[in-house]
Amino acid sequence: MTTIAFIGTGVMGASIVKHLLKAGHEVTVYTRTQAKALPLIELGAKWADSPAQAALNKEVIFTMVGYPQDVEEVYCGANGILSTARQGAIVADMTTSEPTLAKKLYTLALEKGIHSIDAPVSGGDIGAQNGTLSIMLGGDKAVVELIRPIFEVFGGNIVYQGQAGAGQHTKMCNQIAIAGGMIGICESIIYGLQAGLTMEDVLKSISSGAAGSWSLSNLAPRILQEDLEPGFYIKHFIKDMKIALDEAEKMNLQLPGLQLAKKMYDILLTEGYGDKGTQALIQYYKTKNS
Repeated sequence: MTTIAFIGTGVMGASIVKHLLKAGHEVTVYTRTQAKALPLIELGAKWADSPAQAALNKEVIFTMVGYPQDVEEVYCGANGILSTARQGAIVADMTTSEPTLAKKLYTLALEKGIHSIDAPVSGGDIGAQNGTLSIMLGGDKAVVELIRPIFEVFGGNIVYQGQAGAGQHTKMCNQIAIAGGMIGICESIIYGLQAGLTMEDVLKSISSGAAGSWSLSNLAPRILQEDLEPGFYIKHFIKDMKIALDEAEKMNLQLPGLQLAKKMYDILLTEGYGDKGTQALIQYYKTKNS
């Protein structure tokens, strides 16, 4: 048994905590709205009133919050993790955040004798529920290997990417691929429907061929069912795309495909789809082709 704190029990975080509890770990949780954590408390999780309280005397502290500013507050604020985490503790941020912030947290933690790794994930709500998340790790390799057995409780593809920030850079690669892929999926569906095809049958043909992808297999069926509920929020995806574009600018890279995808999702945000899943991009096409 490992003593664990988990900060942020949203769509994915709650499922991860369930896996940790089932594996026999002692888990203390904190999230901004305590009511959202009640199902986890009923399963045996303990409640803390702040990130600092949650982190106290824990061996491993996970965070999975919304935005980079939330990450910084959770770690460095007055009631932040770094104010109470003990020497030798491991902190792992699974938020999709800025590579530069991951490096900053690594340095601040090291000054306190704490090990920090960036550990963003991919796989959405389905991956979290099934315990098959892809986890991209940055930080000291020895620390990553030490915590790997815990990641294996809820992850199916766990890859060390390099020093602090490398996990976040890898997640940017992931988000860039998803952004372009979702455009392709929605255009494929809107084309097929206009051509009078039965798209369920089309998906049977193309999902296992060269066009196959996780998004095509898992999100395209949701689109056909008009299920726009989030495995991952549009508002958070826009945040990720902005981070990727900012990092690309620092590297003097032009990413016109990503720029296009962000503009399309920005339009959906203004139309009230921010709390829907990334597959809601289909609404952009329905509007354009109505």
